[in-house]
Amino acid sequence: MLIVDGHLDLSWNALQWNRDLRQSAYTIRANEAGLPGKGRAANTVALPEMRRGRVGLCFATLLARSTSRKVAHLDFESQAQAYGIAQGQLAYYRGLELAGHARIIENAASLRAHIAEWDAWEAAGADQATAPPLGFVIAMEGADPIRKPDQLAAWREAGLRLLGPTHYGPGRYAGGTGTELGLTELGAPLLREMTRLGILLDMTHLSDQAFWEAAKRYEGPLLASHNNCRALAPHQRQFSDEQLQFIIGRGGVVGAAFDVWMLQPGFTRGESNQTVVIDTVIDHIDHICQLAGNSKHAAIGSDLDGGFGREQSPCDLDTIADFQRLPGKLAERGYTADDIADILHGNWLRLLFAAWDD
Repeated sequence: MLIVDGHLDLSWNALQWNRDLRQSAYTIRANEAGLPGKGRAANTVALPEMRRGRVGLCFATLLARSTSRKVAHLDFESQAQAYGIAQGQLAYYRGLELAGHARIIENAASLRAHIAEWDAWEAAGADQATAPPLGFVIAMEGADPIRKPDQLAAWREAGLRLLGPTHYGPGRYAGGTGTELGLTELGAPLLREMTRLGILLDMTHLSDQAFWEAAKRYEGPLLASHNNCRALAPHQRQFSDEQLQFIIGRGGVVGAAFDVWMLQPGFTRGESNQTVVIDTVIDHIDHICQLAGNSKHAAIGSDLDGGFGREQSPCDLDTIADFQRLPGKLAERGYTADDIADILHGNWLRLLFAAWDD
């Protein structure tokens, strides 16, 4: 079954982690053997495994912070550096497109054609040698690379279609995870420009204060690309039932993340992941469906290889190809074939078509 993943940091992994994602996940692991650092030789995502897992479309991120809290290859000294890094990450996606490995999806017509090609490939037997290009919808995780709100139009022209105003810490536009800060002076003008340009608002990583301030100011379609449920994993990174119900009420979609830290209460990075399995992710999907009363607002936003690897993923997941186990696991919970199609691709597609169709 076709799967749409609402959050993959592909360019960050390729450039900042120096991984050739054209190679298999196993080749990358072998090449990283002995390298120090979290997640090394434990990656779960590469283009061949995405094709094997039928992840035919993903929201592919641009990620570069400038919060004055320097983190190597992630948080930079100046906004100009963050701009340059994000531009390079976008150029990487264009490079994959030029080489025929991917295509960047920017409008409803290209999305329809892309999905039709993947459906035809599935119907023809899904031979890996004839797999269509992977589809990327360009998303920015944290708006620090955007110098001022009036620069957003240029980013949209370059392909940006989804935007989360902040990441961890005090972003230039809004308070993020780990803060109690609201929107900055730049935040409200950015949201107005997003509404004008039709760029979807990703609520992920907004502090509670910034979440509700953004909710009042943004008029367009919204989502939470990779967010789990505070009721099941009680810390500020996740959204409360009230926040989730607000997104549901606005017709939005919430993508369940596979990061163990976002799945298991009290998990400390570096601890064993052996008590967390793929079914733990299903618990969060089910919680969202129960809040909504239907399957129309839950999806996948895996965040796999988002600064971690197998050591911080469900212990029964080897690579993203294992996503093809999700239909069976959802069926075991009583979800119908239509429900499963909603969760694994239909809801993200509905959101995009609603935003892009004239």
